[in-house]
Amino acid sequence: MTTTDTNPWPGIESRTILVTGATGFIGARLVRRLSEMRCTVIAMVRRTSNRTALAGIPGLRFTVADLDTGEGVPAAVAGVDTVVHLAGQVKARRPSAFRRGNTDSTGRLVAAIADTDPVPRLVLCSSLAAAGPSRPGRPRDESTPVAPVSEYGRSKLAAEEIARAAGVPTVVLRPTIVYGPGDHDFLPSFLPMARLGTHLRPARPEREYSFVHVDDLCAALIAAVVRGETLPPDGGDAGVYLISDGQVYGWSDFCRQLATAIGRPRPRFIPVPGPLVQATGWLCDLSPVRRGPVLTMNRDRAHEIRQLAWTCATDRAQADLGFTPAYRLPDGLANAVAWYRSQGLLP
Repeated sequence: MTTTDTNPWPGIESRTILVTGATGFIGARLVRRLSEMRCTVIAMVRRTSNRTALAGIPGLRFTVADLDTGEGVPAAVAGVDTVVHLAGQVKARRPSAFRRGNTDSTGRLVAAIADTDPVPRLVLCSSLAAAGPSRPGRPRDESTPVAPVSEYGRSKLAAEEIARAAGVPTVVLRPTIVYGPGDHDFLPSFLPMARLGTHLRPARPEREYSFVHVDDLCAALIAAVVRGETLPPDGGDAGVYLISDGQVYGWSDFCRQLATAIGRPRPRFIPVPGPLVQATGWLCDLSPVRRGPVLTMNRDRAHEIRQLAWTCATDRAQADLGFTPAYRLPDGLANAVAWYRSQGLLP
């Protein structure tokens, strides 16, 4: 399975698939891909959602619902074969917002699915943060005991457990860092440094990371619509799939690859001591600003940054889902940069 296949799953065109978080970075990309496969695709949106990213998608239907309150959710899931759940909270001013936006909202969705007859299949896009960091030189696999280190990660793990406890047939994908066309958060936060030729990095030792291109994640999500085990009710790691490009990169490798992608020379690095990273997170949390965009940096994020490795193996996804990533980091970054330039976001 690669992202260049038009329809690697014969019969998927007969399915009716509801996508939450459809207007987001991953959601908009996934909805377009499903539409190309001639599925019946329904985008769950709020009344106030900006639908620009979904403009012009043939046959796309919309349903208005609010996972924060539960309004319209039962009607949204009625009559669908599969729900792909992407909506969630990735940035927050307070830890409690992660539980509201990831755990509680998933609970409302799962409750509505459980009350539907027949019960749809749920493909839950979680996060590597729900499992926790890995050890340097030892990428995490699905059997590694979970140990989330952030409120974000704990809220995503709790969402998984809600689906398990409800008995809803659920496939869980835990992607690592996602990047690619349409990303307005991760890569854009590093592009100014890449253009200047100077990058911040945590003080030694070198941090290790796995990455996944958005199109590869979408391919894995689509595979999970028709393949893969579901969560057993009595625990265990079956039904859970880690998603990355299968490689391990040092943080310096990522910065150098990004510089190459935008046509800049080899960057210089400024090491940042761990205590300073943590102090910056605390200061961001203490900021009196309560309006405007939510800051990416906070105590939660600082604690994640200080971990030595966020890497994962993809053997199970390859075996069960047929997942073979089309992009390694150099080609994936070049693809993303080409998109930023096409949008006038890079010279």
